[in-house]
Amino acid sequence: MAKEIWRPGNMLYPTPAVMVSCMREGEKPNIITVAWAGTICSDPAMLSISVRKERYSYDILKETGEFVVNLTSKKLTRAADWCGVRSGREYDKFKEMNLTPLESQKISAPGIAESPVNIECKVKQSIDLGSHTIFIAEVMCVTVDDKLLDDKGKLDLGKAKLVAYSHGEYFMLGEKVGKFGYSVAKKATAKKAKKKK
Repeated sequence: MAKEIWRPGNMLYPTPAVMVSCMREGEKPNIITVAWAGTICSDPAMLSISVRKERYSYDILKETGEFVVNLTSKKLTRAADWCGVRSGREYDKFKEMNLTPLESQKISAPGIAESPVNIECKVKQSIDLGSHTIFIAEVMCVTVDDKLLDDKGKLDLGKAKLVAYSHGEYFMLGEKVGKFGYSVAKKATAKKAKKKK
């Protein structure tokens, strides 16, 4: 198998394409689209986002220490892209994209009502890494569109038609190819079958 050698670069794809909403008190809320976001701890629940210092939202995040990560669905892809290439210095992004601010439960920054999942966060630490600053935050509350729940209350994120970002392009998540622990479950099933023989 032939491989090419490339210089060091960020090739960890796909990544979630999320819309991060934030707001200073008394000002309009803003949205920044972030492709560098991830889960970093389960107890307490924590996540991170990475933002360039030049971005309008950077100072808002530093000053308020709060934001909402809004998952992006297929319907929100155009808005997510637009919010990623336009600045909140010049535009009211909620207004321009016909999005509805959603009052948060635990923080002051609003979420995006049209997003299937809103994750309210409080910054615990920010680390300047060079081109980007990583904001490490604790999850304070999660709100979920009730259309994603079955009659037993189980969440089906597949219904949300979530979008991922990969090397400059957006893709809707598609076919399920496994679930957590399925590789072990197959072995266990095979062992049981052998014992029965």
